Amino acid sequence: MNNNIIKFDKARFTVLTEHLIRIEYSETGEFEERMTQMVQNREFSEVNFDIIEKEETIEIITSTVHLYYNGGEFTNASLFADVKFNFSVYSNRWYFGEKSDGNLKGTTRTLDMIDGECPLEDGIMSKNGFAVLADKGKVLTEVGDIAGNSVSTIDLYLFAYRRDYRQALKDFYQLTGNTPKLPRFALGNWWSRYYDYSDKSYLALMDKFTDKKVPLSVSVIDMDWHKVSEVPSRFGSGWTGYSWNKKLFPNPENFIDELHQRKLKVTLNDHPADGIRAFEDPYPQVAQTLDLNTELEEAAKFDFDNLKFRKAYFEEVHGPLEKEGVDFWWIDWQQGAISKSGVDPLWLLNHYQYQNAQKKHKNNIILSRYAGPGSHRYPLGFSGDSVISWASLDFQPYFTSTASNIGYTWWSHDIGGHMQGYKDAELSLRWLQFGVFSPINRLHSSKSEFTSKEPWHFDAVIEQSMIDFLQLRHQLIPYLYSANLITASEGRALVEPLYYEYPMEEEAYQHRNQYLFGEQLMVAPITEKMNSLLQMGSVEVWFPEGTWYDFFSGQPYDGKVSLKVYREITEMPVFAKAGAIIPLDKNPLKKEEIPSEIIWKIFPGADGEYLLLEEDNETKAEFVNGIFTVTSKKESSRKHTIIYGEHEIVSAKRGEFSIDLNGKEENFDWNFSTALFRRLDIAEISYEQKDEILQQLSLIEEHEKQVAFIKTNENQELQNSLFELLYSGK
Repeated sequence: MNNNIIKFDKARFTVLTEHLIRIEYSETGEFEERMTQMVQNREFSEVNFDIIEKEETIEIITSTVHLYYNGGEFTNASLFADVKFNFSVYSNRWYFGEKSDGNLKGTTRTLDMIDGECPLEDGIMSKNGFAVLADKGKVLTEVGDIAGNSVSTIDLYLFAYRRDYRQALKDFYQLTGNTPKLPRFALGNWWSRYYDYSDKSYLALMDKFTDKKVPLSVSVIDMDWHKVSEVPSRFGSGWTGYSWNKKLFPNPENFIDELHQRKLKVTLNDHPADGIRAFEDPYPQVAQTLDLNTELEEAAKFDFDNLKFRKAYFEEVHGPLEKEGVDFWWIDWQQGAISKSGVDPLWLLNHYQYQNAQKKHKNNIILSRYAGPGSHRYPLGFSGDSVISWASLDFQPYFTSTASNIGYTWWSHDIGGHMQGYKDAELSLRWLQFGVFSPINRLHSSKSEFTSKEPWHFDAVIEQSMIDFLQLRHQLIPYLYSANLITASEGRALVEPLYYEYPMEEEAYQHRNQYLFGEQLMVAPITEKMNSLLQMGSVEVWFPEGTWYDFFSGQPYDGKVSLKVYREITEMPVFAKAGAIIPLDKNPLKKEEIPSEIIWKIFPGADGEYLLLEEDNETKAEFVNGIFTVTSKKESSRKHTIIYGEHEIVSAKRGEFSIDLNGKEENFDWNFSTALFRRLDIAEISYEQKDEILQQLSLIEEHEKQVAFIKTNENQELQNSLFELLYSGK
């Protein structure tokens, strides 16, 4: 690694890869070698590069960067770099201190109170091929405590990865630490609501979900688990609390045990800002540990810089609650970034809370807000209190996929929205659909009696659709868990912007709400209210090269085109490319840790393969020249069901096997005539117009003439809807 380091004047340059250069400045000539809040690894392999050194200047040349430094303090005149690619006519040079164009953005701390879009911080990806990330955090000791300020006055990382976004992310993880793998339960459905449940009402609710055949994996108990209104006024707000409200939960341990028996993990909400006050159950032990004046009811002020406070917090406050069965914590910090050490308290909470969580269970999680680059090491992310609106929903798909540009891949949103807004059943269902195809599906709402997200609070059609989608989420867990392991081992996110796979295609940047969902699926959530005339929602979708199928209906689309797709309220645009193989849990209501039966859903038209990853096994599914083969590293008695196109070919197949699908029915049941009739039937247009369209499109055989006919219709949305069907049916 020392061969990668160049010192010149008061600067140091470290060539980490041919695409990544660390740039430091220090008046003392000392430079930082220790870990920081952001950076965890300083060891990189040797790199080939050239140096041109003269008396007052130095140039560093790699395969992608030509960096110039003229000595002295860093300025835009003394430090700059040319990148060796041409994605922009005027933006091929980086100047120190100047903002570069083309950054594809990263994420932000929270969506609290945001109704719609908000600014995002820069990420490490740029459409122009280069970006700069500054390390402004504190230095850490070997055991991860805050050690102080960096000896490097300026510490920058120049990322110049062209448009190889996945490699940039992989090297970012090598620098800052990998994203840990999640426990399997985190990928199921979560129930969360800010509401003063009792133990009986909460357990009854969980049982009703079971009766309605809605699988859940996590129970989130919001802040009313602890004393709130019962807190004496002299102590101020009851927002922070660590003592069970025994009126609502007379036997907490029994309550949590009942949830565990229902195969639910349990998390409690914690607003830690007010520390531990004298009314709390654990106060006597905390007071003794911290030598507090109990006569004056001296509070243990929140101070995560203080080792003694942290020890008391984890061992004497959280510890007894965890012994009662709490599996992990929802850390709800909303009080800003001020602390004695100058370190954001949110970062301190995430850092130490996640460390402590690992003592309880390996790969345990927390739920907390984003605290800057490097926060991916502390999953999961809580995006804050969402406003209930179409604008909020419309921002979340872009917000979620774009966060991958700073390595933050496991956002958990308030699915359905938390506050304000008004009742809109269509919005609730569309948001839930997005939740099922997002990293974490945590249904949430406020204390209002009218905002709760139980499916049975809606009409029968929407209720059943919600149930179907929630069951689908648990069917998808084998697929999601494999993606989770790939994120941890290879640095590839579950949710990626389209441009990760199609970096040279302009459409991939324009369709910002469309994203890749794992290796096999592409998703385009509907985030706007339906067209009342057509009774369908719509979204413009870009189909890359190849043949694509609607995941649910099999409606086909030839690629290299952008067009509006239309779906009924109970449908969602999700697409699989020809050759895709999707593993599904055949028995999602059983909530098995390892599914006993897998459905292999094969999309015809091309060869394909898929690797199903589990804790101690790998199962490979291949479809080559019409032969479908399943092999495993370890023997298994698991049953397999094969669905080819839309048709079940075989079920209850055990062990390793090959099956010849040549000659089997590979077409989906989708057809133009049926789809046309359905769209006309539900549209609120005149019967005469419906009859004319149906008759003409049935009689006209040539595609071009069919298109010409629909263009005579004055309603542009109806034109677009019919054109989508013609395009698929041509």
